[in-house]
Amino acid sequence: MVERLRDLQASSPDIEASAVVSVDGLSIASALPQGVEEDRVSAMSAAMLSLGERIASELGRGALEQVYIKGQQGYVILMSVGEEAVLTALAREQAKLGLIFLDMRRAAEALVRLI
Repeated sequence: MVERLRDLQASSPDIEASAVVSVDGLSIASALPQGVEEDRVSAMSAAMLSLGERIASELGRGALEQVYIKGQQGYVILMSVGEEAVLTALAREQAKLGLIFLDMRRAAEALVRLI
């Protein structure tokens, strides 16, 4: 699974880091830079995906596809991996989001078979 995350980062140079976490907030696999706390990323990713699903449902937007957060120095993008996990990616500020979303969707499809 870590190999698939590294493949994602290699195929998308704008993705700086990635992780797969359970919907309960536990780390399954990660390719995070040093200094980034895996447990914190896992817990926050699961919480954001859960909140996004609830908002989409409550506001009649259908099934959640992704959550993304834009900060001054880039993006945090979350995408479901089946019903049990979340793919989280950190992307550069100049990232082409369409390509990132496509690469993440492909990675999520591959990862769901591994979980």
